[in-house]
Amino acid sequence: MESLFESLTGLVAIVCSLGIPVVVIVMAFIAKMRKDKQQKEIRQLIIENHTDPETAKLLIEQKEAKEPRKPGTIDLGTLRTACILLGIGLGAMINWIIKGVGFDLGTIYFWLIIAFGIGVGMLCSFIVEMRLYKKQKEENPAQEE
Repeated sequence: MESLFESLTGLVAIVCSLGIPVVVIVMAFIAKMRKDKQQKEIRQLIIENHTDPETAKLLIEQKEAKEPRKPGTIDLGTLRTACILLGIGLGAMINWIIKGVGFDLGTIYFWLIIAFGIGVGMLCSFIVEMRLYKKQKEENPAQEE
């Protein structure tokens, strides 16, 4: 029974590792096809209804404009990601050192140490974000969030 479980685990791992990217590519292709079809239908309706040029221009140019950031605001997504990745690396390095010394703690401890590293990374990110936020508030006291 155990060998059946092991072979089934391997089969599921192979199907997931090869199947997920294929599904993502197919779904992206389908989404693009639907978007192109909708744009074509909008253009046909504009032509059929003899819409004035200004309205037609507004209907055709449906750009998803990102709202510009307010002056003085900061985007900390990259900092957060970097701190988490550094924490993962720190946890993996601690695990490697522990195994190098001769302690065999098992596989669960590997994940616990990695989780600890992620927690440390997130804590460092939080501290840096709070300091930057306080500094920004001191520089721009009139700015409201």
